[in-house]
Amino acid sequence: MALEKLSSSLKETLQKIARSLFVDDTLIKELVKDIQRAMLQADVNVELVFELSTKIKERAKEETPPGLTKKEQLVNIVYEELAAFLGKDSREIHIEKSPTVLMLVGLFGNGKTTTAGKLARFFKKRGHKVAVVQTDTWRPAAYDQLEQLAAQVGVDFYGDKISKDPVQIFQDCEKKLKAYDVVIVDTAGRDALSKELTEELNQLNAAVRADERLLVMAADLGQTAQTQAAAFHEAVKVTGVIITKMDGTARAGGALSACAATKASVIFIGTGEKIDEFEHFNPKRFVSRLLGMGDIETLIEKAKEAVPQEKAEDLSKRFMQGKFNLLDLYEQMDAMKSMGTLSKLVDMIPGFSQLKIPKEALEVQQEKLKLWRYAMDSMTEQELLEPDVISNVRMERIARGSGVSVQNLRELLKQYQQAKKMGKMMKGGRGMQQMMKKLGGMPGMG
Repeated sequence: MALEKLSSSLKETLQKIARSLFVDDTLIKELVKDIQRAMLQADVNVELVFELSTKIKERAKEETPPGLTKKEQLVNIVYEELAAFLGKDSREIHIEKSPTVLMLVGLFGNGKTTTAGKLARFFKKRGHKVAVVQTDTWRPAAYDQLEQLAAQVGVDFYGDKISKDPVQIFQDCEKKLKAYDVVIVDTAGRDALSKELTEELNQLNAAVRADERLLVMAADLGQTAQTQAAAFHEAVKVTGVIITKMDGTARAGGALSACAATKASVIFIGTGEKIDEFEHFNPKRFVSRLLGMGDIETLIEKAKEAVPQEKAEDLSKRFMQGKFNLLDLYEQMDAMKSMGTLSKLVDMIPGFSQLKIPKEALEVQQEKLKLWRYAMDSMTEQELLEPDVISNVRMERIARGSGVSVQNLRELLKQYQQAKKMGKMMKGGRGMQQMMKKLGGMPGMG
């Protein structure tokens, strides 16, 4: 992910605290230098870095609260100050009036149109009636792109392929937009320092009267992010920021620290190219992931979105009763696929990032899950419901039909048997530690 290097550096810094015999001025100075170096390498603005490090140094002198050791207090200070630097509290967009109008602004190539589609899906998933409006008259493909995204997500689309007047495009559909809960207006990408484009944006902003003016910034924008953010804020008074391309190797500190220029919080982040790789930004959870402490709340939210509660309860009941079959395993894998890659999920499980599972190992396992799905697609209904009927002859037939090796099929069946054992152990009330020992570690990582 973006900030991967920053995350590694910060984890090393925390390890240094853990390894030290006691907390003294020398350790605190080293800690602050490490954080400064890591933040500057991540493209964070110099002034903001020194402001952050000064706060950490000052707070390190505080009395240790009851129940905490000095080391624990120091880790907590780093966590709290990093979260405060990124906005401290998460900010949500509440749909309190219809329509609530969101206008997206930003530079060329920062992913505004894709973000419009992702935002539409986000609000539709939460039960709102959504429409998207394309007012980008500069990029010929923008109309078709948003129209296709709207169809993919299942929301209504408005625009005019011929008109060159964005204000007129919006006004032509304004009456119809009153029937929606959420209206997302995509605008042309522009350099905020260009007078002509800024004037056009001012006119559109006056016509749209948006409830939220969201600045879309790519994670790879670097130090120029702050200047651009300040110019956009001057033009339309930005109320929130969306950072895209957070799945890349970009340092992302520039985009994150640009929020200081707008005094607006990051509200969403794009975590991949797919339409569902988009999440609400919570500074505390984000820092928790950066520091290797996991993010169980986001993991639960993703799981709820991937598997309806009724379905999850039914699967849990079957699992505990030992009635778990390959069809259930297939559905479980399908849900995991929609939640994101294994490496992203592992980052959210508290303690797992400390295991330092090689990225390559996770990629191998991700590929293995894909092969298992192909194999299950080649099975009969009976084989999926009663895996014990799968003989060597049937295995060879499934392997031929799916293009998956017999060895991979054997691993799939072994995984299924382990999952069944786990269900029985949980039913028997044995401890998780004993269960993990019996199964030889993390399920699916064998």
